[in-house]
Amino acid sequence: MSNNVQVVYERCCGLDIHKRKIEACALVGEKMRRNSFGTTSEQLHKLADWLKKHEVEIVAMESTGVYWKPVINVLEAEGIKAIIVNAQHIKNVPGRKTDVKDAEWIASLLRHGLLKPSFIPERRQREMREITRLRTSKIQERAREIQRLQKFLEGCNIKLSSVVSDINGVTAKEIIKAIAAGVNDPKKLAEISRGRLSASQEELETALDGIVSPDIRALIQIQLEAIEALDKQIASLDLMMERIEREDENFKQALELIDTIPGIGKRIAQVILAEIGLDMSRFPSAKHVSAWSGLAPGNNESAGKRRSGKAKPGNPQLRSQLVQAAHTIARMKNCYLSSLYHRIAARRGKKRAAVAVAHAIIVIVYHMLIRKEPYKELGENYLSEQMRRSKIKSLVNLVKNIKKLDDDVQFIISDQSIRIIIGEEVKEFSMTG
Repeated sequence: MSNNVQVVYERCCGLDIHKRKIEACALVGEKMRRNSFGTTSEQLHKLADWLKKHEVEIVAMESTGVYWKPVINVLEAEGIKAIIVNAQHIKNVPGRKTDVKDAEWIASLLRHGLLKPSFIPERRQREMREITRLRTSKIQERAREIQRLQKFLEGCNIKLSSVVSDINGVTAKEIIKAIAAGVNDPKKLAEISRGRLSASQEELETALDGIVSPDIRALIQIQLEAIEALDKQIASLDLMMERIEREDENFKQALELIDTIPGIGKRIAQVILAEIGLDMSRFPSAKHVSAWSGLAPGNNESAGKRRSGKAKPGNPQLRSQLVQAAHTIARMKNCYLSSLYHRIAARRGKKRAAVAVAHAIIVIVYHMLIRKEPYKELGENYLSEQMRRSKIKSLVNLVKNIKKLDDDVQFIISDQSIRIIIGEEVKEFSMTG
């Protein structure tokens, strides 16, 4: 590193974190101090004591898997400022010599202010993330188990999915449990529904007329037990989030605000807040939060031609949940976000429409959290009305320019149409189309 580069921190430290070992390199004035520590809690506290001994102002480390989390927890508790840095950013800084160790290189970059810190949420938010991410994982795992169960049933010619909307619903579960218990008679299986399904008795009997061997019954029972276990785990995680909501009034209020957006249920609202937090001051603008979420459109333009509109990489958990919410919104009626989806889908396809609506959602959430205001529904005709007004404005400007060239041309403009009169000839153009 050149000596001409400005020194930002006189006392700083770089950490190279591994599964069982931490290499530390502290730059204290002109001196370099090195040490190695384990990754147990006792060793992490020794690391903190060593940093305090050398009066280190700030510590930097790569975001390596999950190994950085215990280190950050201990350093935070000890009052030592620490930052996490994307490993790719460190590699992209030029000037590194081959014999320079990772910890030393991180410390050198930190000293000269050449590291871009990643956002580290407060411990409470980090724990909320762990809860919501685990819950999402369990929900996805349950969906896979339900699909396996459905394959077993289809293999036995049990067409239950054709007569029930949710194979994991109460009635469907009772029927499947009876099948696993050895009930073969389609009439007895159909009677379990007791009129709770829209399908007729005859349709149910036809759908449930299959051949189930003892081995397949055993496999069905295993799947039922796996799904039930996942149901309990998901319910426990829901209770944990409900407890946080009761204990944190700010979180509760923010959740209620986001819940006013059509198509955004409580679970997705919880994921959004767990990922972006409550404090929007760390995002200078809505563009920054959408980029951080991986939903900002790319801008690859050359010689007036746009080559790609793909969003840049960002938070995959948040992006996935918002895109999922967008697909839910697409099935709704009489709302602005749904009309936005269908307008874009008609031109660019459903996938791009979902990403565009997801982008709109995170921008809306950003402004709602800043202003502390609930969602204001614009209505399904908002976009059409905006386009109509834009069209009127463009035509008015065109009229003004034509009038400058020819005073004999007359125009009659209304909200519905524009009439152009040239001598005895009259042409009328609709403003609503």
